[in-house]
Amino acid sequence: MKKSISFQYQAHYSISHEPTFEENEVWLVLHGYGQLAEFFLRKFQGLDSADRLFVAPEAMNYSYLNGFSGRVGANWMTKHEREVAIQNNHTYLDLLMDKLLSQYSVMPTINVLGFSQGAATATRWASRWAGEISRLLLWSGGFAQDMVLDDAREKFSQTEFTLILGDRDEFVTPESLEIQEELIRNLGKKVKRATFSGGHEIDAELLSKILDSSE
Repeated sequence: MKKSISFQYQAHYSISHEPTFEENEVWLVLHGYGQLAEFFLRKFQGLDSADRLFVAPEAMNYSYLNGFSGRVGANWMTKHEREVAIQNNHTYLDLLMDKLLSQYSVMPTINVLGFSQGAATATRWASRWAGEISRLLLWSGGFAQDMVLDDAREKFSQTEFTLILGDRDEFVTPESLEIQEELIRNLGKKVKRATFSGGHEIDAELLSKILDSSE
């Protein structure tokens, strides 16, 4: 008989600077499959400021990237015990954001960026989080296919979405694009789109332009 037990767990995250809790905006940035938060956060170097804080949670599942030794990466879930991993992700991100935001006397604007596997995790979590999200960027990824659409329509009514893809992204297929287009139609949301010359990666120049845009 298979059973489960709940216990206290220590998770890790990286931040772009020590918070003053006077920042105007907070960006929660979720890395992709096989990455680590501290290295992913380097993609945002030079973009943080006294008014802008980046917070990069690290997924709780770890594995060697090749064989049985060497570099280690983290992932948000695999097909094994997938639903448990999703719930653990939600609990983790809820606690992280609640602890951080409770220290602000004036609530900052909350934005979210999800890269690759982190994009689906971001939309799945954000669609049921209690807080308000101003902007949600899905980079080299898309909406979670199992997102509860009725909840998402209401939750994201005031959220601005941007989808960003490289024109040589080896993980993007016509089938995956059509699935995303159907999800967008069902959400009934206007979604901005941006492309860059490159593959499954974050383009620094485009990232800077998007984050600094007021549109």
